[in-house]
Amino acid sequence: MAIPEKTLTVLDTKFAAVLPHLDERQRRLYLASEAEALGHGGIAAVARLAEVSESTVARGRDELAAGAEVLGRVRRPGGGRRSAAERDPGLRPALEALIEPREVGDPVSPLRWTTASLRDLARELTEAGHPVSAPVVADLLHAMGFSLQGMAKTRAGSHVPDRDAQFRHINTAVESFLARGLPVVSVDAKKKEPIGDFTRPGRTYRPKGQPLIAPDHDFVDPDTPIAIPYGIYDLGRDSGWVNVGTDRNTAAFAVESLRRWWNSQGRLDYPGADRLLVTADSGGANSADSHLFKMGLAALADECGLSVTVMHFPPGTSKWNKVEHRLFSRITHSLRGQPLTSYEVLLQTISATRTSTGLTVSAALDENDYPTGRVLTKAERKAIMQRVDRDEFHGEWNYTIVPCDPQQAAPAEPEQAKAPPIPNDATFLLTHPALTGLSREQFDHLVEELEPFRRVLAEAERQKRKGINRRGYNPGFGFLDHRHRVLAAILSRRNTVTLTLTARLLGRDRNTLSYHAHRTMPLLAFAAGSDLDAALAGPRRTHPPRTLEALQNAIAAHENSIKSGSS
Repeated sequence: MAIPEKTLTVLDTKFAAVLPHLDERQRRLYLASEAEALGHGGIAAVARLAEVSESTVARGRDELAAGAEVLGRVRRPGGGRRSAAERDPGLRPALEALIEPREVGDPVSPLRWTTASLRDLARELTEAGHPVSAPVVADLLHAMGFSLQGMAKTRAGSHVPDRDAQFRHINTAVESFLARGLPVVSVDAKKKEPIGDFTRPGRTYRPKGQPLIAPDHDFVDPDTPIAIPYGIYDLGRDSGWVNVGTDRNTAAFAVESLRRWWNSQGRLDYPGADRLLVTADSGGANSADSHLFKMGLAALADECGLSVTVMHFPPGTSKWNKVEHRLFSRITHSLRGQPLTSYEVLLQTISATRTSTGLTVSAALDENDYPTGRVLTKAERKAIMQRVDRDEFHGEWNYTIVPCDPQQAAPAEPEQAKAPPIPNDATFLLTHPALTGLSREQFDHLVEELEPFRRVLAEAERQKRKGINRRGYNPGFGFLDHRHRVLAAILSRRNTVTLTLTARLLGRDRNTLSYHAHRTMPLLAFAAGSDLDAALAGPRRTHPPRTLEALQNAIAAHENSIKSGSS
């Protein structure tokens, strides 16, 4: 039976509308279904209207009759264009060598020195003979299990013996103090903050298009005021106290922060307390090795009548200290995106810090000077360590300092015992004209002439060091008066006697003389007249006397040469 013309017209219209939107397999199955519906002669009619071969329609009919599973793809597996890794077997190993140079690849290969950019990786692979595009590199990396990742700060910096045991020891002590109602504080210093119109990280809600304006460059010079927040977090009260210093972060500043907290807040919160537990890290101003910090704590214990127990976290574990993630983290959140234009702004912002769990924070400004360079004598260090009661478990980290009975306090060491006076006969010997090139009258006049210049240079140096970190400045070489500083500088310049012998005669350390001689050399340039110029004009002596006998012989030879010349 012939197929009606009207039916063929309807099919032609449907094919024109639907077939362009189907893939090969879908078109084949659809045409087979229409041919099956037409019955006898349907394959030929459908093939003619769709402009395909009858075998295509017949194959579709067979697929429908066989009940083949849905493939989800146009072609059978294995069809289509092969992937880049299949076409180029060396592409994947080259990419592995590029992104994992420590495990795979030639150590001198240029592929080692690339970035993680997909374009850079594609360029390096192309130059190495593996032409590939950036999207293909991305697909290969994902197939290999790689993704672009940043660094995760989770590994401990160093392996410290009994690290976990110290954590447990601190936790046990903290629980014991809190159970008895005694104060437990966590202390540390935050990084220095410049005061002024400087940009700060973080974002705050502002009217759209109206951000806070700041200079495009932050220039911090030595005269820029700084703020050093030293935080004290009270674990029992969930309260913070911040002492904002304006000078330097020293051991004295750390102890003063504790003193201010106790006098303004701790004494009121714990009226009957006779013990205080302080947890701190092992470095910085409150270092576990600092004798100055222990000396300050001893003075604090005497003033407040408290037995101060200090427990330091092991090196490299300061982020476990409570003050870091209970106080400083919230303060940083409060300071985000806010320029610290004045100390008042900083104090108000810190004091406004609150949390939903009840944290409250107070802040105070500390404008005291905290000079660096304080060096304790051996006797002072010994006296301090006698007051330190070390714990049986890691006494270098855990110790207690109890108040000292004023009646049993040891008398202070006399100043003369620290630096014995210089013998007059030694000074007379070393100022001989044979050694200085000047008569003793000329030398005395030179010392008086240079005294005003010494004061000016000393004041200029003090102002230069004020308010900045004096890295490299070490005043711990002992004191030497101006007269002997000038003498050491001249003898060192002329090299008429060794510094070792000079130090032994003067009763001082060789390093002390060397230090002061080096710092006094520029002062000699201010001397007027030609006497000193003539004394320093000659070449340095190559073999100076090393013993007292050799020195006396050199002086005698000089005097004999003068007598023989005059005669």
